[in-house]
Amino acid sequence: MEYKNLGRTGLKVSRLCLGTMNFGPHTDEETSHAVMDRALELGINFFDTANVYGWKTGEGITEQIIGRWLAIGNRRREQIVLATKVYGKMGEGPNDRRLSAYHIRKACEDSLRRLNTDHIDLYQMHHVDRETPWEEIWQAMEVLQVQGKIIYVGSSNFAGWQIVQAQCTARERNIMGLVSEQSVYNLSQRMVELEVIPACKSLGIGLIPYSPLAGGLLGGVLEKETQGRRTSDRIQKKVDRYRSELNTFENMCKELGEAPANVALAWLLHNPIVTAPIIGPRTLKQLDESIRSLEILLSDEMMVRLNDLWPGPGGEAPEAYAW
Repeated sequence: MEYKNLGRTGLKVSRLCLGTMNFGPHTDEETSHAVMDRALELGINFFDTANVYGWKTGEGITEQIIGRWLAIGNRRREQIVLATKVYGKMGEGPNDRRLSAYHIRKACEDSLRRLNTDHIDLYQMHHVDRETPWEEIWQAMEVLQVQGKIIYVGSSNFAGWQIVQAQCTARERNIMGLVSEQSVYNLSQRMVELEVIPACKSLGIGLIPYSPLAGGLLGGVLEKETQGRRTSDRIQKKVDRYRSELNTFENMCKELGEAPANVALAWLLHNPIVTAPIIGPRTLKQLDESIRSLEILLSDEMMVRLNDLWPGPGGEAPEAYAW
């Protein structure tokens, strides 16, 4: 396994991050535990979850599954960098969501309890909260850090200017601020190249791409489009929209002798701003297969071909749309 610093921190995390969103809704607890055991065997030390995963309001089902796995012991907790998130709806009350200091405190305590741990290594804001001032957010995060309940703070789904705004306020308080941003990023969805990635580069913030396979679109969907979730209307609409690109992409992968999912992951791993794409295996087989992506070296020619096939927004702003 390869490891990389998380942003400008001294913390080393594996180049693949184990995403746990499927634990509960699509993967039963026994298999979820087996996947986490296998991830450790493979050297994956970066685990990502969120308090809303499991999708039953207020229950934190996925965090509970992880917590019961951690409770087994055998130094599991000491071997992983554990990341979770705050923002989503966790109850019916008006303060059971978003990023007020009130909710951040309660959400953190609840996540700690469900996860069976005394601290969270990376506490991520799941979305920007336009109604709460940064002074309040950072004060709440500072208190949790002083109490030893969280170590680092990250963001998710932030725009570039919101990342800068957060960091400016953090610097005024003489604190580290954000160390990572978790954004949707893959060959077919590259809007973050306009402003999010430049902001992360400038500020020393690690990028953690989620949905690296575009919801399965880049995982060899044409060969499997009559199977499982690929038969859903949502996926089929995407397949129909990108059928020409997907056909070319999958043929390029055959030229390389590599699975499309691993080529898509390798493309992300070639970007120096990327810390670790989030993989979300539902099975042990999917987890084992994804490790191959770390060994794929894409030639400059292949990178050009992939970028031509799946063009981004044209580079960084403002040159992407102006002079």
